[in-house]
Amino acid sequence: MNGREAVQQFLHTDPRDVGCDEALRMLDVYVDLKASGKDAEALYPGIAAHLVACGPCGADAEGLMAAIR
Repeated sequence: MNGREAVQQFLHTDPRDVGCDEALRMLDVYVDLKASGKDAEALYPGIAAHLVACGPCGADAEGLMAAIR
């Protein structure tokens, strides 16, 4: 990703995005809900938006999901 693409991605960030601190604080709850079949995205839309936008946090969520399985 070049600088222009990074700026474009930043400008198109979902306004519901809660950021890394909040997403990581609630990541275990979010992943537990998903693993149990509940609609975590509907319950925590800000975390869902963040996990789509932030590669490292999304990878953490995927790692937790893999560990649960």
